[in-house]
Amino acid sequence: MMKYLQKLGKSLMLPVACLPICGILMGIGYALCPETMQGGDIAGTGFLSLLGFFLVKAGGALIDNMAWLFVIGVGVGMADDHDGTAGLAALASWLMMTNLLAVGTVTTLMPSIADDANKSLAFAKIGNPFIGILAGVIGASCYNRFKSTKLPDWMSFFSGKRCVAIISGVVSILVSAVLLFVWPIVFGALIAVGQGIVGMGAIGAGIYAFLNRLLIPTGLHHALNNVFWFDTIGLGDLTHFWAGETSADVTWSLGMYMSGFFPCMMFGIPGAALAMIHTAKSDKKKVAIGLVASAAVCSFVCGVTEPFEFAFMFLAPMLYVIYALLYGIFTTITVLLGFRAGFSFSAGATDLLFSASLPAAQSTLLIIPLGIAAFAVFYVVFRFAIVKFDLKTPGREDDDLEAEKRAVLSNNDFTQVASIILEGLGGKGNVKSLDNCITRLRLEINDYTQVDEKKIKSAGVAGVMRPSKTAVQVIVGTKVQFVADEMKKML
Repeated sequence: MMKYLQKLGKSLMLPVACLPICGILMGIGYALCPETMQGGDIAGTGFLSLLGFFLVKAGGALIDNMAWLFVIGVGVGMADDHDGTAGLAALASWLMMTNLLAVGTVTTLMPSIADDANKSLAFAKIGNPFIGILAGVIGASCYNRFKSTKLPDWMSFFSGKRCVAIISGVVSILVSAVLLFVWPIVFGALIAVGQGIVGMGAIGAGIYAFLNRLLIPTGLHHALNNVFWFDTIGLGDLTHFWAGETSADVTWSLGMYMSGFFPCMMFGIPGAALAMIHTAKSDKKKVAIGLVASAAVCSFVCGVTEPFEFAFMFLAPMLYVIYALLYGIFTTITVLLGFRAGFSFSAGATDLLFSASLPAAQSTLLIIPLGIAAFAVFYVVFRFAIVKFDLKTPGREDDDLEAEKRAVLSNNDFTQVASIILEGLGGKGNVKSLDNCITRLRLEINDYTQVDEKKIKSAGVAGVMRPSKTAVQVIVGTKVQFVADEMKKML
């Protein structure tokens, strides 16, 4: 089950990777044409105003149809060989379910639903990311199971991949019949959770941020994000923020479920990284710098935190829990102080820059004192915990360091990196499949005893994760695609 959930989490990164362009386009567009984000008529006919309107519409094309991205991304991402047929099957599933469960359809089948406001709202929100993910899972599962199906001669045209979309449609009809009764109950429970968090104000936002970080290793943070960032239960902190709305247009303080991540990702992680470097053994400081310094820069600029988090979460799990708690604390403080910013990808300087012009953005200059405080607190807490409990963070391991010293990637020789990793995996004969997400190589292996983690780490990677006896994940960082391309050639 855990392996399946991790695969789902990985596949979700494909559609999420589409979102940064939305933030950039809409951020520039709103700055050039403020009327667009305020929902008013375009007053000016000058080139810059029209260009801003054009860019906002271009970015909104993806933000407004995010569920469709999840349909295709999950469908293709969870398919065994990432074949586009799975994406087509997922799309068929999505269209089937969203039409069968549309308000007009369900009120015709069950007229009593029209008299229940909550049930009507549930089906009015059926075209959400959760259903998109479900459709993607149906499409991919049907593809993996039936892609090689052989039918009788008189139906041979529909054999193999051609039958996948048909079977997905049939499965979707059955799932829709179940959801007709189950979805209002699930939706009501999600509304209760969301309302509970909203009702807790800043404390609730802090609890959300804590759980968000705590679930990163399992990939389940994506499910939590769908509740609060997107429109699954009528919240949609991210979508409403980038739609140019303000807190007056919604029932919560818009941006409160995103703002607290900025001081932590932009300044807290660099502070924690410096603490790791300062507490590293004298003969291992260069290794610690190589592992966490670039990760800290990456987090500051674009909010990609996995290279840093995976560098220590399995070395020092207690420290990772403390790390998640700090997110919760700073999110609560950030919300109380009134700092509001949003992101389309993650809470780095890039998204802060482009979200600052949105109408929901407030007191963005507070990022300076909040950032200084986050840097100092993360540094002090990490340094104290590492020294007090003798935690084995990067640079404090007891392993032989010679291979790691030779493996610091200063020349970006991706062929050499791929070769070292492949050797550590037991050679190409031990690799069943290779894939990658935004920061990780994801591999299925034949014999786990042949895996040499020390050898893999000598390539200068951030860490190695082994979710099961047949799965290995190598944390490379944002240049993972280049390493994956070279390794695919070798395989």
